[in-house]
Amino acid sequence: MAKRDYYDVLGVSKGASADEIKKGFRRKAKELHPDRNSDNPDAEAQFKEANEAYDVLKDADKKAAYDRYGHAAFEGGMGGGGGPRPGQGFGQGDFQSAFSDVFDDLFGDFMGGGRGGQQRATRGADLRYNLRITLEEAHKGLQKTIKVPTSVACGSCNGSGAEGGAEPTTCPTCSGMGKVRAQQGFFTVERTCPTCSGLGQIISNPCKTCHGSGRVEKDRALSVNIPSGVETGTRIRLSGEGEAGLRGGPPGDLYIFVEVATHELFERDGVNLYCRVPVSMTTAALGGSIEVPTIDGGRGRVAIPAGSQAGRQMRLRAKGMPALRGGGTGDMFIELAVETPVNLSARQKELLKEFAELGEDNNPESNSFFSSVKNFWDGMKG
Repeated sequence: MAKRDYYDVLGVSKGASADEIKKGFRRKAKELHPDRNSDNPDAEAQFKEANEAYDVLKDADKKAAYDRYGHAAFEGGMGGGGGPRPGQGFGQGDFQSAFSDVFDDLFGDFMGGGRGGQQRATRGADLRYNLRITLEEAHKGLQKTIKVPTSVACGSCNGSGAEGGAEPTTCPTCSGMGKVRAQQGFFTVERTCPTCSGLGQIISNPCKTCHGSGRVEKDRALSVNIPSGVETGTRIRLSGEGEAGLRGGPPGDLYIFVEVATHELFERDGVNLYCRVPVSMTTAALGGSIEVPTIDGGRGRVAIPAGSQAGRQMRLRAKGMPALRGGGTGDMFIELAVETPVNLSARQKELLKEFAELGEDNNPESNSFFSSVKNFWDGMKG
């Protein structure tokens, strides 16, 4: 079977330049690569044919001989410049050489980018800082200075990692790609460059302060704005305030997690506050008023209706916590805890006994409860 014209194989004209020939081969390589044509049994043969054509036409001497004599230039010792004879195909070394120029174009997206994808710097890690504040601080908000142990850019080398701030040099092993490739039969295996550890650059004279990393450990003071209304679990992000990047890379972020401490007087539920206030038995029975604290440091007066029972709640509007990012203010609820008197004198005991003997109509809840108990027992007997 007659061999196809090499120019036709690559889809270029006979007067094509070296750049056009290379582009034509790249197009054909992408189109015919066997890994992308598993359903085409002729793809491998066509792919080798394109490689054979490109190996001849990319070489100026071979191309000149081919333009003059055609395929006969490589048969019978007619001065083919040592190229492979038609039909002989390529050895593994020849195939790798012809294919290496287009490997990045074919698989750059799958292998982490082409030659332009060097990892010259690494982003710094994000940091977490746990901040504990009081309920009063959560109510009014505050500006707080914190000290964060972190990595910062080395001042001696300006973060480059090289002594005197010199620029790192391209790694000679991977040519700045950060990865090296090895041919194993028909496949190419890629791994992290052992010389530069994937950075694509090496430092010949590392900075004595940071030992080539471009950053040093240091406590950093930061001013943090804590908005009013924060709750336990609120997360505040400070962009770019995390760990410094490696060798001049961008810094990470700092995340502040807020914890609001338990208060001795108030219990919080969202934007509402609850305060349990003890009142005397006589105040609960006769009525009166009590003075209660509020979270803003003020005082509120609450009227106690006569006959108030333990657990009764009364509301002070807009005396709770502000909603985060606006949205109004919650309420404060006063819960009465009626206190039973202790350490009674003889006279006090005598008065209480006299009060109890005057009648039982003063305890409606007790009367109702024990009436229900009597009905329960009667029902069990029946």
